[in-house]
Amino acid sequence: MKVLLASNSPRRRELLKELIPAFSVEPSRFQEVGAGLSAYEAARANACGKAREVFSRFPACAVIGADTVVSLDGNILGKPRDEEDAKAMLRALSGRTHTVYTGVCVLSSVGEQADVVAAHVTFHTLSEQLIEDYVRSGLPMDKAGAYGIQDGYPLVSRCEGSYSCVVGLPTERLRELLCTAGLL
Repeated sequence: MKVLLASNSPRRRELLKELIPAFSVEPSRFQEVGAGLSAYEAARANACGKAREVFSRFPACAVIGADTVVSLDGNILGKPRDEEDAKAMLRALSGRTHTVYTGVCVLSSVGEQADVVAAHVTFHTLSEQLIEDYVRSGLPMDKAGAYGIQDGYPLVSRCEGSYSCVVGLPTERLRELLCTAGLL
């Protein structure tokens, strides 16, 4: 069965290659939700919504949807609107621990399997110069919480839980879901 990744994320593509060498990318047209939902609920709803939208167009395929949500003090930090927003998020995360939730959904003719994986991430206390340099690099602009743990900047002092969850696709849990769906 042909497998589709319902995401344009280069990070998710790289992680999925570890599990499935041959798949295609079909970005979802699903409008993400979040208002009134917890970070956990938003990650799951968006992952499933993305997978369902692509599956509705390609019902003969298996579809993988994912969504990553950063939560600090119960507030969802989405992708930054602009550089100032990115700087504000990084200042808020500086020296603190937050939770990253990544929802993942596998949808095929066998049915739908979905779950959410959480990891706790602690940031170093960030200097204003580091924040400026990182934002100027452009790297945080397409990422929830305005950062990527894999970006090569010294932002994170500790990650408790799944590293791949923080990158954007919890490969450990996804492997289990793919096995349940008969895709591995």
